[in-house]
Amino acid sequence: MEPVHSFAPFAAVLAPLIGACLILLTGRRRPNLRESWSILAAVAQFGFVYSMVAPVLKGNVVEYTVTEIYRGMALQFRVDAFGMIFALLASSLWIVVSVYSIGYMRSLKEHAQTRFYFCFALALFGAVGVALSGNLITLYMFYEILTISTFPLVAHKETPEAIRAGRKYLVYLLGGAVLVLLAMALSFNLAGTLDFSPHGTLVGKGSQGELQFILALFMIGFGAKAAIMPLHEWLPSAMIAPTPVSALLHAVAVVKAGVFCCIRVILYIFGPNAFSSPDVWFILACILAVTVILANLIAITQDNLKRRLAFSTINNLSVIILGAALLSPPALKGAFLHLPFHGFLKITLFMCAGAIYVKTRKELISEMSGIGRQMPFTMAAFTIGASGLVGIPPISGFISKWYLCGGAFKAGELIFLFVFLASAFLDAVYFFPIVYAAYFGGKTIRIDEAPLSMTLPVIACAAASILLGIFPDLIFRFVSLANLIVQTVSGGS
Repeated sequence: MEPVHSFAPFAAVLAPLIGACLILLTGRRRPNLRESWSILAAVAQFGFVYSMVAPVLKGNVVEYTVTEIYRGMALQFRVDAFGMIFALLASSLWIVVSVYSIGYMRSLKEHAQTRFYFCFALALFGAVGVALSGNLITLYMFYEILTISTFPLVAHKETPEAIRAGRKYLVYLLGGAVLVLLAMALSFNLAGTLDFSPHGTLVGKGSQGELQFILALFMIGFGAKAAIMPLHEWLPSAMIAPTPVSALLHAVAVVKAGVFCCIRVILYIFGPNAFSSPDVWFILACILAVTVILANLIAITQDNLKRRLAFSTINNLSVIILGAALLSPPALKGAFLHLPFHGFLKITLFMCAGAIYVKTRKELISEMSGIGRQMPFTMAAFTIGASGLVGIPPISGFISKWYLCGGAFKAGELIFLFVFLASAFLDAVYFFPIVYAAYFGGKTIRIDEAPLSMTLPVIACAAASILLGIFPDLIFRFVSLANLIVQTVSGGS
């Protein structure tokens, strides 16, 4: 891969930071201008990210070094195909959530809106910084920025329950970060560098026992943010936050950053050859499989819609990491595609939940009978999002789950093929009764749709999920990027 030196990665990271400063300076005196800064920063960030798609697809990496921190360590951005997928997802959906947030926060007359938009922008500063990082030291810095900036969002309501949820969030994620820091120190001691390599930075370094210990530290540390069981409890608790924050946590930034970091470690720090040792990958794969099944079973029992969606997210996050851990080319491709496709589908579902709450103040599934006849556009989008996560064509989730199942079969791991199929079946078990009751249950009481600034983003994401299912390489070039990653790390296609 040839390096292309460009200011674009740094500009993409700076855009939300500048936006956050402008939001803070504007304050609540001029709310229209304050919210305009949020949207403009989101659009600018997406523009800078998208400008790097073409060189990356040519097999190049886009680099920008800010400064050298220590011999062998630099604050550096290095954009490859994997980072590009996450950056495209985060920056594109930030535009959607920024528009949606305006309608949500104004409709509910939420307090501390300046703090909300400021922290939201900082969170995207951290998320895209993670995506575009050229080494572990840069990734870790932005990983921590993402954690700290989202704490005020989780605790936004400032009720005792919200404060407890925020504290739990910090304990899990900062505790995990300590283990990551230790793993980084041990990795640097073995390899003399923390740079990412498509063949693995730690290949040929250290004993098998040392590598297994370092991998365990990384997976526990990053696995906390990816909500791998039993490190998941912070995520359902964080559903006390406003719905745009839930969308940020699940679809755009936080948990996706955890998944992204886990796969970075598997493929770019250890490499496929080192990770494929039976003692290493099978234990992790089993933990992920248990997480997939248990999260779905717990989801079935949840009456609160956002909590049900939270456990659905826990399931899908482990599905992505499990696909990458199988290491067969189709499974890798499925994992790389499910990362963005799940983002579009899950943000649709959370925005639907927020729209229903704004209009009805209902959060319990048992109270939503007939809502499909009352809010037809919202529930049509919900149906599309739910069907996509089940894996029904022509919605995008079908493509990624097809590759995941094919990858498990090709790897000869039929037990994990069963896990993927069971996950899709259980998705249907807890999503389709909601859809059925929404259209065929309860009395019809006319309720208007949520404000246009909320309804349009919902419809846009639902439509995008269908378009990506029919034309999966449309605009974002997710399929081409996924193929390039697979070729780079495994030589497969």
